[in-house]
Amino acid sequence: MTISLLLRRMAVLCGLLLMIAVIAEPAIAQTVAPPAAPAAPGVGDAVDRALGDLGGGDAPLSLSLQVLIIMGLLTILPSLLLMMTSFTRIIIVLSVLRQALGLQQTPPNQVLIGLSLFLSLFVMAPTISQMNQTAIQPYSAGQIGATQMIEQAGVPLHAFMMKQTRVKDITMFAEMAKSGPYADPADVPFSVLLPAFITSELKTAFQIGFLIFLPFIVIDLVVATVLMALGMMMLSPTIISLPFKLLLFVLVDGWALTMGSLANSFVS
Repeated sequence: MTISLLLRRMAVLCGLLLMIAVIAEPAIAQTVAPPAAPAAPGVGDAVDRALGDLGGGDAPLSLSLQVLIIMGLLTILPSLLLMMTSFTRIIIVLSVLRQALGLQQTPPNQVLIGLSLFLSLFVMAPTISQMNQTAIQPYSAGQIGATQMIEQAGVPLHAFMMKQTRVKDITMFAEMAKSGPYADPADVPFSVLLPAFITSELKTAFQIGFLIFLPFIVIDLVVATVLMALGMMMLSPTIISLPFKLLLFVLVDGWALTMGSLANSFVS
């Protein structure tokens, strides 16, 4: 079987699945409400109604289209989590901390990602709560449509990203996009704000990582100097300095200090 034939068959299968989802929508609707007429709607009526739901800003989306949209959003959810929240700064700082301690795989990557995820949820909790109150709950109650829900949900997220982004980064990307100047921070489009936010987060993460590295570098220098003075040049300073790094990190309650500093580093 050639690649072109396989691609054509996949395209046909996707088309059939989409048609089945559109046709099955009236049947799903009949399970929750009695039919208005005994005659079942045809394919054309189902397609027209689906297109009407998709285009109407105030009308709720049909169940089949909601499922298709959710399945599509799941593919870009990791990117949104990484690039539009506090996750990027936190995971970079924790990775730098592990390297500064001289530990290769302790804590493992799964633990660092879990810590970053839950700390990101803690930092983003006020923003998520505001999005729930202004967008998700009114949409669930049928007070607003899907388009209004998306617009209102983007407002708190936009405000959070603006507070963490440097003005010069926004100016740089606005000049590259040939847009602006902006009279109000809310006027900055996501196409300009997103790359500026990522750039600012990377810079802030490396600044914090530099400050974390300093005390551990001092320990490495002291241990290396002592070993050189004792004539133990064949002994690796890393082996000797590692217990002292761990001891210092435990004595100052390093994990609580790091987590608290990271949470406080985000402008509220």
